[in-house]
Amino acid sequence: MTGKNYYHPKQYRQFMGAHSDNKVTLTKIGFASSFNILSLAIMKSIFSSFIILLISGSVFSQQNSNASDETAKTYIRQGDYENAILVLNKALQQDNQNLEMLKDLAFAYYLQRDFDKSLAVAKPLVDRADVDVQSYQILGMVYKGIEEKKECIKMYRQAIKKFPHSGVLYNEYGEVLGTDNGADAIRFWERGIEVDPNYSSNYFNAALYYYSKNEKIWSLIYGEIFVNLESYSKRTEQIKDMLTQEYKKFFADASLLRGQNIKNDFALAFVTEINAHSSEVAQGITPESLTRVREGFIAGWFEKDGQQFPFHLFDYMQQLIKQGTFAAYNQWIFGASQNETEFQNWVKTHTEEYSKFINFQKNRIFKLPAGQYYQTQSK
Repeated sequence: MTGKNYYHPKQYRQFMGAHSDNKVTLTKIGFASSFNILSLAIMKSIFSSFIILLISGSVFSQQNSNASDETAKTYIRQGDYENAILVLNKALQQDNQNLEMLKDLAFAYYLQRDFDKSLAVAKPLVDRADVDVQSYQILGMVYKGIEEKKECIKMYRQAIKKFPHSGVLYNEYGEVLGTDNGADAIRFWERGIEVDPNYSSNYFNAALYYYSKNEKIWSLIYGEIFVNLESYSKRTEQIKDMLTQEYKKFFADASLLRGQNIKNDFALAFVTEINAHSSEVAQGITPESLTRVREGFIAGWFEKDGQQFPFHLFDYMQQLIKQGTFAAYNQWIFGASQNETEFQNWVKTHTEEYSKFINFQKNRIFKLPAGQYYQTQSK
């Protein structure tokens, strides 16, 4: 993700997916239950990791932040919301229109599960001339906390009108809609991908949605983009598992086109080219056989389709092939999901190659350019 760090509570994503034993399922839970069943202790655990990100980044940043605000941030990071609220209220007596401190205060009340006070602080912020994306996010959290879905939807519509290129707002709006109707949700996740292609969560939700609908082409493409945008999280492991299972389903059909909703030339080119190399998996899906399929796919793609459909994911795969780390990349995606023991053995016998790939991966930025959006049928 580029630019600002955004509020991204894990509980927003609960209804979208779960996996066990290398099987991926799409699990929906109700709008209300996802926010009522958590105790305060569980809430602190859920938020501990992303609070550090928020405070260390620019979500709470203020160019001329005073000592009191910095103190409040420290208290929030430590989970001491009471002291954070005390410090912020005192500081706001001297600067009662400070947007950053008001956002901090609303968020601290939210983490304390004092939704009434959080709402009282957060709601006026979205009517200010200097409202920002985070202000809408905080209010969205509160509405979800008090189960005000109607108001929440109304607020996200207003937010997207104000910030039509914010991937995070499209994602969160889609998640609210997805508790009832995935068909409505996918339109907003797709729009988020189109206008803000480097925000990872829209790919995460879209990949799981397409997986649940047996639309293999886009679950594979969006899933692989996601693991490159967000490479080391619990969600990454979930999508790796999904990709492994999806490739098995993909090649299980005698015709890869069967049951696929192909309404644009990009999708047709993708499935046609990958089908040309399906003989490589005749003995089963393994990281090695998928490496051979995908090497052949990349060679054919750039020979026939690359100029018509420039696509950064495929550029990246071609780069890994040229530098000799494509097998390691495929092991990283599919190895542990397929067989953990065999994956560890592969790493031990290919230490230099795997280390070269991991070091390269950790020191590169996977950034998608604008203008490479081809999934038009879901808009």
